[in-house]
Amino acid sequence: MIGVDRTALATAERKDLADFLETLEPEHWERPSLCSEWTVRDVVAHLISYEEIGLGEFAGRFLRAGFRFGRMNARRLEEFGARAPAELVVYVRAHARPSGPTAMADARIGLTDGLIHHQDIRRALGRPREVPAERLEPVLDFALMAPPLPARRNVRGLRLVATDLAWSHGSGEEVTGPGEALLMAVCGRAVALPELAGPGLATLESRVRRTG
Repeated sequence: MIGVDRTALATAERKDLADFLETLEPEHWERPSLCSEWTVRDVVAHLISYEEIGLGEFAGRFLRAGFRFGRMNARRLEEFGARAPAELVVYVRAHARPSGPTAMADARIGLTDGLIHHQDIRRALGRPREVPAERLEPVLDFALMAPPLPARRNVRGLRLVATDLAWSHGSGEEVTGPGEALLMAVCGRAVALPELAGPGLATLESRVRRTG
């Protein structure tokens, strides 16, 4: 997607998330998300917890966490603290434009993290939406190369074909379905697997359930 302003896409995604979060009742914030052991509140806090951290500090944190993203994220979430839902919404709006680590890779980190976690919340709460194609396509591409995500391992030897986008990836037995469901499944969200089809689905499902 030549000429796409991914910073603008990431900013729009976060603004949409903030709008959605304002519709939630207090109890929704304490419900489980699709992220293991994280509530909706935890996911929102994680999403914007690195915005005021410089790249040097981020690198130091990654080193101290033994180069483990999960460990680093857990520590940062604990440091970020239990902020009230209203505070988190204000923070998301104030940091709608990615900065620091999330602005890296032409803001694709911020866009990818924001879009996937937005869906982690919406799917868990049974509040679906139609993800704008101009945001979904670059996230599908980037998710398949981003080291913290399991997508690259999960799709090895498979061909993914979106049924609602002009997007495909890889070679081998096909897995087909809506682009958003493909994204969530390959990123380890087993809840999206029933929305997919194709001869490669059994292989993908075994990988997702083994690593999920």
